[in-house]
Amino acid sequence: MSVRDKARFMQAPRLEIKNIVKSFGGRQVVDDVSLQVMPGQVTCLLGPSGCGKSTTLRIIAGVEMQDTGTIHVDGQLVCDTIHRVPPEGRSIGLMFQDFALFPHLSVGQNVAFGLRKGRDVGARVQELLNKVGMARYIDDYPHQLSGGEQQRVALARALAPRPRIMLMDEPFSGLDDRLRDDIRDETLEVLKGEGTAVLLVTHEPGEAMRMADEIALMRDGKIVQQGAPYNIYNTPVDLKSAAFFSDINVIRGEVKVALTETPFGQFLAPGVPDGTAVDIVIRPQHLKIDFDRDGRGPNPTAVDGTPARCVVERARFVGASSLVEFRMDHDGSVLKATVPSVFLPKPGTPLWLMIRRDRCFVFPH
Repeated sequence: MSVRDKARFMQAPRLEIKNIVKSFGGRQVVDDVSLQVMPGQVTCLLGPSGCGKSTTLRIIAGVEMQDTGTIHVDGQLVCDTIHRVPPEGRSIGLMFQDFALFPHLSVGQNVAFGLRKGRDVGARVQELLNKVGMARYIDDYPHQLSGGEQQRVALARALAPRPRIMLMDEPFSGLDDRLRDDIRDETLEVLKGEGTAVLLVTHEPGEAMRMADEIALMRDGKIVQQGAPYNIYNTPVDLKSAAFFSDINVIRGEVKVALTETPFGQFLAPGVPDGTAVDIVIRPQHLKIDFDRDGRGPNPTAVDGTPARCVVERARFVGASSLVEFRMDHDGSVLKATVPSVFLPKPGTPLWLMIRRDRCFVFPH
């Protein structure tokens, strides 16, 4: 292989799926899905239940057959509508919510199960159990382990044959919140160390943001947005995408000469025809609060725009921050703000509210 061919090979996606379509009973559940995962990269297929995430994963694994589209591993075709490499020949590892450990086999035997007999089996088992911190449990059985320990063993077993790709379907959902964060971080470290390309299915935005190098946001069988977590969060393509990642406030307006008038000032709506109703979306952490000390409210700035008067409806302390709900004077709508630390004004307290104009999104309604 020439140097140029080697460079091209190194740049090839470890996993590439193109235009995958799948229907059940006349209903299309995967609709023209395409994505790439590079070696050592973690991509999260994120979306609500029933959007087609798990079906996409099963098609890649080879346990479901797509109606149309292709799947390539390291540039080699493994499945189209004619040619099909069986699941065991795809060099793909699987991890699911159900750890599926064999109860009659010890930890070491579970990890060794998918390996061919040979001198290296014991060394590989020991290597992986060391990586996941389970070496001292090698002779124990699954029923003697906690959920987190079983998850570590399941990871070691999935990695034992050195798969080029790891498919993970909600693998941490059975763990409690505090343990889940630790196991996720440990799992990510092991997978990165192995250089495995990872496609993780989850319905939890926080999990995707924590683990992924890239997120593919899925809805109604389609990938509606794809990119780095920062970009997906800060440049949503529509209101539903913004709302999937966090609570949002929505202010309704109408476009006139590319501007929308609101109690917080004017907002640009370039390219939107006059008379179009729009939703101005802002997350609770980007609302700013100040007391009406002089009767006029705070001075507007280029970033914060015009202040609007409101009255406190309710305030709750939720740990690292306070959640305050306001009823707006101009139309009686309720907006929510997240305030760092403790801020618990009494209901009925008049305040002025400003919004981070540079953190707002304007979408046609």
